[in-house]
Amino acid sequence: MSWFESFVLGLVQGLTEFLPISSSAHLRLTAAFAGWHDPGAAFTAITQIGTEAAVLIYFRKDIVRIVGAWFKSLTDRSMRSDHDAQMGWLVIVGSIPIGVLGVTFKDQIEGPFRDLRLIATTLIVMGIVLGVADRLAARDETGGKHRAIKERKSLKELGIKDGLIFGFCQAMALIPGVSRSGATISGGLLMGYTREAAARYSFLLAVPAVLASGVFELKDAGEGHVAWGPTIFATFIAFGVGYVVIAWFMKFITTKSFMPFVIYRIVLGIVLFALVGAGALSPHAGESAG
Repeated sequence: MSWFESFVLGLVQGLTEFLPISSSAHLRLTAAFAGWHDPGAAFTAITQIGTEAAVLIYFRKDIVRIVGAWFKSLTDRSMRSDHDAQMGWLVIVGSIPIGVLGVTFKDQIEGPFRDLRLIATTLIVMGIVLGVADRLAARDETGGKHRAIKERKSLKELGIKDGLIFGFCQAMALIPGVSRSGATISGGLLMGYTREAAARYSFLLAVPAVLASGVFELKDAGEGHVAWGPTIFATFIAFGVGYVVIAWFMKFITTKSFMPFVIYRIVLGIVLFALVGAGALSPHAGESAG
């Protein structure tokens, strides 16, 4: 991998990690369209450490408060009813599904799941799911001629059951094209949470999973055509761009609909199917040299 490739892929990772359009799919597609080798699951997981570092900084006050309350709850029973302490436990519980499934399906994630036809399918299907979830949220928030405004849930109402559902939604993002934020936010909206609550928990929930995945994949970095230097460079690029994107996105969702992302996902999926169907793009483009 050249330094230019690592710069572009780091930029793509930072731009797409927090948007509900799938960063892993866009890394895969960028390489395929440019005629580069597939950067691989290890490169994706490690560069995601950069974007998660952006989450740690952006949500630093929340994270410090939650971690502090969680540790206190280990020895102080009175703290176990504290919302921040409970959030700490819920992030742990919600991280279990992706941890178990990530290890179980590691070979599929690094191989068959990277087929461009599967990515096109997940882009379209999850785009439709996100669109339905967004429409239901908008209906509750605005009401209608014969419907009163319905109050949506905040994170204070999050329990173990919903935390696990969020966790299974996040685990779906092991398949490129699903999108970690897209799946968890969709799940949250369908469960009745506000856009801001669903997005906030989605980003907090991703921290342990992504950091663990990145550390786990460190042993595979530098193998094949992806060297350590370009991987680290791409990770730093992803961090800087990711911080800007997450700040913008958290403001965007307070007043805007997810429909632009829904349309983008569906159109991209259709275009991808058309290119593969016409033979202009191999469903395994770049894989042979990866």
